[in-house]
Amino acid sequence: MTGLFDLSGRTAVVTGARRGIGLAMAEALAVAGADIVGVSARMEPDGSEVERRVRATGRRFTPLRADFADRGAVHRLADEITALGPVDILVNNGGTIARTPAVDHPDEMWDHVIEVNLNSQFVLSRQLGRRMVDRGRGKIIFTASLLSFQGGITVPGYAAAKSGIAGLTRALANEWAAHGVNVNAIAPGYIATDNTRALREDADRNAAILARIPTGRWGRPDDLAGATVFLASAASDYVNGVVLPVDGGWLGR
Repeated sequence: MTGLFDLSGRTAVVTGARRGIGLAMAEALAVAGADIVGVSARMEPDGSEVERRVRATGRRFTPLRADFADRGAVHRLADEITALGPVDILVNNGGTIARTPAVDHPDEMWDHVIEVNLNSQFVLSRQLGRRMVDRGRGKIIFTASLLSFQGGITVPGYAAAKSGIAGLTRALANEWAAHGVNVNAIAPGYIATDNTRALREDADRNAAILARIPTGRWGRPDDLAGATVFLASAASDYVNGVVLPVDGGWLGR
């Protein structure tokens, strides 16, 4: 059965790979055998933590920079990646969040979050996905959210984008499954990262969140490792259009 999860000889592109969930995803894919192209707006040309972890597994690491709020930069990124050779796995994890009540949420904040978290994800998936379709195989994994199912508080742009990611996952799966390309998403629960620092530092919100999580703890980035490898591997060849919660039981509560 272990062969089902073997990614040896595969190349995986992971956006938002410099820290947090993306870093854990990149490391997990490398442990499973994949070479990694790591993308981030502030990715170091050498010496990054993600590079260190990937190379420690014996796999190759290629760092790339891109500003996902810049549509032209995303197109240039797709061209750079294509020039490196065939991509077997695309993990669309890069994203941002902005917390402001809806009545005060400025257009600029909304536009930025939608561009980074939804528009850029479609552009990169389309540009790399068409080549997967032509080759007859590929795996695309989006990072969705609990807010793909719920509305959240003070994050209207983020909730809208992540709900859009759930729809995009299903839409692409409908078109590409017959061509051997699996498109799915992971919906992380409340994970201890920089994006959730404000929630963890708010005593009332932190207590309320923990009270609802059946496992009784915040998630860790490496809690996403197994789901990532599963959706990137042959083990998920008949899994299409799924948004998989990894949330400690939050949605079940």
